[in-house]
Amino acid sequence: MSESKFCRLVSLGTALVLTGAAGALQAQSAYPDKPIRLVVGFSAGGPTDLPARFIADRLGTVLGQRMIVENKTGAGGQIATQDVVSKPRDGYNLLLCTHFESINAAIYKKVAYKLSDVAPISQISRYYYGIAITNELPAQEWDGFIKYAKANPGKLNYGMVGRGSAQEILALELGKMTGIQTTGIPYKGGADIMNDLISGRIHVYVSPTLSIMPQYKGGKLKIIAVSSPERLAVLPDTPTLSERGLPFVRFGWLGICAGTGTAPSVIALLNRHIAAIVKLPEYSEMIEKAGSIPLSSTPEELGKILADTYEQTVVISREFGLQFD
Repeated sequence: MSESKFCRLVSLGTALVLTGAAGALQAQSAYPDKPIRLVVGFSAGGPTDLPARFIADRLGTVLGQRMIVENKTGAGGQIATQDVVSKPRDGYNLLLCTHFESINAAIYKKVAYKLSDVAPISQISRYYYGIAITNELPAQEWDGFIKYAKANPGKLNYGMVGRGSAQEILALELGKMTGIQTTGIPYKGGADIMNDLISGRIHVYVSPTLSIMPQYKGGKLKIIAVSSPERLAVLPDTPTLSERGLPFVRFGWLGICAGTGTAPSVIALLNRHIAAIVKLPEYSEMIEKAGSIPLSSTPEELGKILADTYEQTVVISREFGLQFD
């Protein structure tokens, strides 16, 4: 091959590589060029759905594309997680992720995804739990409830979003610490639990404060304690469990995730915009009114939270025999 012909071939190859690289950059810079799905694994109107819809609305505006919130309930969030990780991992299928991704991976032997399938983008809030009881119970505060429960062993029911859910784990931990015996009733979502709690068909619900504050303010239920380290500003008269002699501080969190393999540039773009939305005064006001904390993170920080939650759940699942097929 002559030197001139070789040089022409090299030049042609270089041009093709540059053209391909330019095309890839153009494709990345065009994101998003179609609607984006944000899948929520729990009922509409619940503690995960409301922040998700706020984030989706503002994120869609800033990205210039419609964001569609889809509620795919059931199996403690597994249906939603499986849906997202089974779709193309191109940034158009996002998940409102919670501690359930880690919990499910830790307690279910045949869970339809691996935790490594989930790509963290950003945390959007941290929240604490309130112990809510039905107005049908004669107890008015924590000590009265414990006394009543001990006098009626096995007669009280608590609501939980599926077996192995945070609600079940927390109820089991509290039962062990206090010596009370209650029975867990699984539901598809928090809205169904709330209906039965208000009517008195179940008696206790360990819930994120976001989902029980409206009913509490309306006098439809009682909140007798919270799991925060200090009293919440929205519940100044409600004691912490620590105040009642229980070393019990627990929190949950919400985040936005994608499927692993989503382009780093897309993850970085979404992270930047989500962090800005979390700082909006109207978002902070909505979150703080419910006793939660508006909080963003790096993908790496959220990844550590997912891993830590998984490890903690493995220990708890062994203690209480929470291993399911």
